[in-house]
Amino acid sequence: MSGDAGMLTTQQAAERLGVKPQTLYAYVSRGLITRVRAADGKGSLFAAADVDALAERGGAGRGGAAPDQAAAPAIRTELTLLEDDRLFFRGRDAVELAERGSFEATAVWLWTGRDEPEARFAPPGERLRAAVRACADALPASARVVDRFKAAVLAASVADPLSLDLRPDSVVATGRALIGALLAAVPERGAGPTGESVAERLWARLSADAPTAEGVRALDAALTLLADHDIATSTYAARLAASTRANPYAVVTAGLAALDGPLHGGAGALARRVLVRAHETDPVTALAATLRETGSVPGFGHVLYRTRDPRAETLLRLLAPLPDPRGLREAAAELIQVAADRFGTFPNSDLALALLAELCRFPPDAEEAVFALARTAGWIAHALEEYAAAPLRHRPAGVYTGTRP
Repeated sequence: MSGDAGMLTTQQAAERLGVKPQTLYAYVSRGLITRVRAADGKGSLFAAADVDALAERGGAGRGGAAPDQAAAPAIRTELTLLEDDRLFFRGRDAVELAERGSFEATAVWLWTGRDEPEARFAPPGERLRAAVRACADALPASARVVDRFKAAVLAASVADPLSLDLRPDSVVATGRALIGALLAAVPERGAGPTGESVAERLWARLSADAPTAEGVRALDAALTLLADHDIATSTYAARLAASTRANPYAVVTAGLAALDGPLHGGAGALARRVLVRAHETDPVTALAATLRETGSVPGFGHVLYRTRDPRAETLLRLLAPLPDPRGLREAAAELIQVAADRFGTFPNSDLALALLAELCRFPPDAEEAVFALARTAGWIAHALEEYAAAPLRHRPAGVYTGTRP
């Protein structure tokens, strides 16, 4: 035993349930198990009563599903591996891809498994660009960048007579064109020339300032690191659509729909609010106010990582050279330290993305826009895998809890 009455160590709880430690933290996030920090501040303890109750209700189930939920079939994928607090895309360390490659090269690697270090995604032709902009510009002024992305997908789908061609080479070509269409749906803010890369073109749509090499590099790394992350909620939605043989545009639409919420695509904006509060007041005040409002601390911790988020570590490191006249990095560092001391937690990619947006003076919805554009590459990759599998294979069983006749 751990020495704490009624509590189990991570190893004890995992062994009792027959699951991996990562699954324990998934149960904590669902409210199925109570977790507290150990007295030494270095480990976690889990309520034995909760663990026993969970075990009695049938154990973890396949894939770590909660016993009171219908277990969905496990999805076999060759795309993304999360292991030992590291992230790999098709066997390659995502951190190395972000530091040495480009978003476009990473997208092609995810889609095909082929190296294309000089990959570039060309802007759409004038006819498609006009259709995309007309559809996006019909939205009200309050529309977010992601709303314009949704309009762009619709316009591109209607304009593509071969949208139902699901052969791999055709889907890859659609992916390249679609990312260009998403960018074309957003007006440029700057007056200067726009670069060729996706990161440079996105910068021109998020900032009126001239891009810096360090800023574009950090933005490109963010796109790369966020391109895929196993079977996240939006990715599962995208795969469900692909399993019906919906075309790639519909697959991306499904992903965008599932991403559109404060617990997924909007998490970066919540983390940015905490960061700004910490800068304007102090970290303790910022965290206390956020806890009162939401009951959680956006920007920290992750259900799939135990001690660190490699995406956050990498992006925070790449942000070090960026100009910081307001002292935002110091505020972020203090916030990270307080969160570690008080909650035993670590910064995740949402906080790193929030700091990127603040340092670069991007608009309030920039975090969600970066996330959505990046994850489009992942959704296309998962669609390609799904098209190669048996159709309509995802059918979780419902557990009826209503009144019986």
